[in-house]
Amino acid sequence: MRLFCGKEEAVLQDGGGGRKKEENARKRILCPLDPKHTVYEDQLAKHLKKCNSREKPKPDFFIQDINAGLKDETEIPDQLVPISSLSEEQLENLIKKLRKASEGLNCTLKDQIMSHPALHDALNDPKNGDSAAKHLKQQASILGNIENLKLLGPRRCFVEFGAGKGKLSHWVDIALKDAEKVHFILVEKVTTRFKVDGKHRKKNSVFERLQIDIQHLCLNKIPLLSKEKLPVVGIGKHLCGVATDLALRCLVETYAASCEERNEEPLAKRIKNDKTEKEINTLAKEGNEKNIPEKWTPVAGIVIALCCHHRCDWRHYVGKEYFRALGLGAVDFHYFQRMSSWATCGMRKTTLEASNISTKRRDEQIDGSEEHDDGGYRITDDSAESLPGFLTVEEKKKIGHLCKLLIDQGRIKYLQQKGFSPALQYYIEPLVSLENVLLTALPNHSSPPETSA
Repeated sequence: MRLFCGKEEAVLQDGGGGRKKEENARKRILCPLDPKHTVYEDQLAKHLKKCNSREKPKPDFFIQDINAGLKDETEIPDQLVPISSLSEEQLENLIKKLRKASEGLNCTLKDQIMSHPALHDALNDPKNGDSAAKHLKQQASILGNIENLKLLGPRRCFVEFGAGKGKLSHWVDIALKDAEKVHFILVEKVTTRFKVDGKHRKKNSVFERLQIDIQHLCLNKIPLLSKEKLPVVGIGKHLCGVATDLALRCLVETYAASCEERNEEPLAKRIKNDKTEKEINTLAKEGNEKNIPEKWTPVAGIVIALCCHHRCDWRHYVGKEYFRALGLGAVDFHYFQRMSSWATCGMRKTTLEASNISTKRRDEQIDGSEEHDDGGYRITDDSAESLPGFLTVEEKKKIGHLCKLLIDQGRIKYLQQKGFSPALQYYIEPLVSLENVLLTALPNHSSPPETSA
């Protein structure tokens, strides 16, 4: 029989209650780093050293607000009323401004719906559900457009903004097969599950994932780019509103401008010095030599599928100069970006109550769902806003598309000023995705893309 000491016997007699009383007596306080959780006050110092919310050392490529754009608080009023609170006259004036500003714009974009053999088997897999099939069709078309622009080749670095699981980079890597010196930088500000980039083990391609907000990303400080000096191809699939503007500024201002200041050695010369005659012949035989730019450029091209214009932000928007030239400002931009959601949101008519029978038309209410990159639908910030009754559903859709087009035109003008030849095109059918516009850009000295059949 086991003998117990006096302390153990006391614990047994009160059923462990003494320990519970002792724990209850300890005070819990909110964690100063993250008030969403608590910690014992007497353990605070120890907790702060290991808390997941503690500030971690910033990497060299983190530079606060480097891609944010200039901050001018005087342009934006403290409070802007929602669209549903605007009077009919105020909304009509906004729509008149929009239509005047859009005069002369080509509202019908070119269809550039493509595919790529790298996704042939995946596209024809009978196990695909509707969501998977839609994503694969979009990835195939983006990949086809990348190739059509002569950007799919060896000796370059693909930077995928808003990478998520990294599937777009995955298919680019598959399409490149054994192309030499191909690097992938996947930029995503949140932790992502089920990533596919970790599965790649090809000796000629390198994958690096950066968990950082694009707003603070300085590509010049990434060792991979500063060492290899490879041309960058910026890509993205459904890059939400403000993220597109941050990515464009990251590429053409932060990165390209500083690289050109350093007057780097032309790529063609470096390639000839770097390759043996056997390698040159092999590349020519495989048809990849044509994909090597004749003149080195820091940013070889940009291919981004646009999304969620209602999440744009005036401070970060790259087309502010274009808006100002049209006599538009921050307030106009705010309402145009809110109205842009009318283009992609489902609409439904609501039944009026008896007290509202004097209303000339039914109130039409936004459904509040917008297709997102996760293959489903997400409630937008405008979900609770009633739309004006003097507009029909089709009129609202047209206004929404016009808002998107005007915002994108500002991006086009920005890229032109930065020495690029940009374009907008439909890359997929609207039945596959309502967010079906692709923004592409090549440096002005690049050869024009091949004409698709």
